[in-house]
Amino acid sequence: MLSPKFQSSGDLLADRRFEWARDCEAKGDFVAAADLMQQTLDITPSYASAWFALGGLREKLGDRAGAVEAYRRACAADPQDKHGAVLMLMRLGVEPASGMPQAYVRELFDQYAPVFDEALEEGLRYRAPALLQATVEKLCAERSRAFRFGSMLDLGCGTGLAGAAFRPFVDRLVGVDLSSGMIAEARKKVLYDRLEIADMMRFLAGEAEQEASYDLVVAADVFVYAADLASAIAGAAGAMKPGGLLAFTVETHNGDGAILGEKLRYSHGQPLVRASLDANGFEILRLEFASTRTEGGLPVPGLIAAAERR
Repeated sequence: MLSPKFQSSGDLLADRRFEWARDCEAKGDFVAAADLMQQTLDITPSYASAWFALGGLREKLGDRAGAVEAYRRACAADPQDKHGAVLMLMRLGVEPASGMPQAYVRELFDQYAPVFDEALEEGLRYRAPALLQATVEKLCAERSRAFRFGSMLDLGCGTGLAGAAFRPFVDRLVGVDLSSGMIAEARKKVLYDRLEIADMMRFLAGEAEQEASYDLVVAADVFVYAADLASAIAGAAGAMKPGGLLAFTVETHNGDGAILGEKLRYSHGQPLVRASLDANGFEILRLEFASTRTEGGLPVPGLIAAAERR
């Protein structure tokens, strides 16, 4: 699991106690860790990283109310919420479900961009791009359609893993990602004709205004950060040609709706995926169970979807 890295408090004594606390946590001594984290905060009361870490420790100790207090203090100390404390509050049911804080997502992926490919492909056995490429190729064969696209949009392109999978089959490849670090890594691969650092929904709205019309839109492991799946699919539809293909992956669960899990990623029920596609003018061509990654050595339940814009 990727998670934001902790930043210095600016006080050497506080940082030292913080590291001692983390060491105790790693050894399973949560009581000592929480005590040291509180000592850290006695020195630097507005240290957001320590409040966030204390919230996690209190959860492990069964102190839900204390965890909520700590996460709220983390939000107050860092209004941009680079650690995702509000997501913890949503998971605990004390804040309504909403979108991911952009600062959290940006910070998370900026930090991991240089080692992202290795972490996914070796550590998590990530295979979403390969599954999407195989799915689209099979669909084209079944429909007697050439496996070739004039233009493709790679949503949340990251370092370019999906771009690499599809580049041989598209004439023009465009990628967008919120993280400048990810875009910097993608540029090194020299795969894309255009790369943009932008919020996905704002980018899609801008493309629609410019009357952009893509033949293929791909979102590999991107919608796990979208609470409102229907809006994300609607945005994609606005930038696509009639007859264009949308292919994406999501993590899933046995019920309906979107659920924020312990790993701070949304999983979407199959009925929600179907309804979101139907409501936005798509004909579903594929909606199959497929795991795109592992966590703790176990496959994460997922769906792979492909649909044609009517």
